[in-house]
Amino acid sequence: MATTPVNNTTSANAALYASMNGSSSSTTSTTAADEMQTRFLTLLVSQLKNQDPLNPTDANQMTAQLSQISTVSGIEKLNASMEKLLTAYSGTQNMQAAAMIGKTVLTAGNNLQLSADGGVAGLSLDGLADTVTVTISDPAGRQVQTQDLGAQPAGVVNFVWDGLNDKGTAAPLGNYVFTVTASRAGETVKSTALQAGTVNALTFAKDGLSLQLSNNSTVAYQDIQQVMN
Repeated sequence: MATTPVNNTTSANAALYASMNGSSSSTTSTTAADEMQTRFLTLLVSQLKNQDPLNPTDANQMTAQLSQISTVSGIEKLNASMEKLLTAYSGTQNMQAAAMIGKTVLTAGNNLQLSADGGVAGLSLDGLADTVTVTISDPAGRQVQTQDLGAQPAGVVNFVWDGLNDKGTAAPLGNYVFTVTASRAGETVKSTALQAGTVNALTFAKDGLSLQLSNNSTVAYQDIQQVMN
């Protein structure tokens, strides 16, 4: 009497899906994708050996399973490549930041420090402006000097204060503030005041790299608008 082949397709498929879902543990040092691929091929061979000749495994189903394995392996390799790229970028960023110690940088803010050498600050324009005016005031809000910077292109613009007020006399050394107005053809151009500070130290934290400045402020590395010297 002929022996009817045992149909183990269902059990083999169940084992395959369990394997792909990570239900089995492995103590090897290979990657998760490599382990999954090895288990898949082992189960696939077992499934082919034990399939019912009258009801063979669907080729489309097998192709879909192979595609899933390939996708998982590709994603893992992509993630590994991205981690290497981010590590390399972080190292480069740290070296660039370290080279900024002792340099003057511009960051968002409207403080202006007047020393014996004068004062320096900047501004950022969102678009071309045919008129740019900087108004410098003391801490009490009294206007000290007004500068007409004329027409300026979009981007970061620097300006220097010689320390003289509008009457031509020297202003006391210390802290001041400034405001910026810009326009083109009578329409306001958006502008941002940029204060200057010298980089004194770096701070490495989980949320990124920060710079400690001489004006008692701490800014994120990516918030630096310009390195002046």
